[in-house]
Amino acid sequence: MNIKELTDKDIGKLVTYKTTYKTEHGRIKSWNDKFIFVVYKCNDDWNNYKNYTGAATKPEELEFGWNNEDNT
Repeated sequence: MNIKELTDKDIGKLVTYKTTYKTEHGRIKSWNDKFIFVVYKCNDDWNNYKNYTGAATKPEELEFGWNNEDNT
């Protein structure tokens, strides 16, 4: 994922964090020039993800979407 291509329309989009050891689903909350801040754990209260803390995540470890789910 390229931080420089993100726009305000990407806030709230579903993303998947993937490494060799771990896969997690989350929503984009914000970003800066180095990290994308993603909410991963919100007790499945995804409509209120903005009320939770976003974890700094390297953009190269993120993909848009949660498998085949709608990315809204």
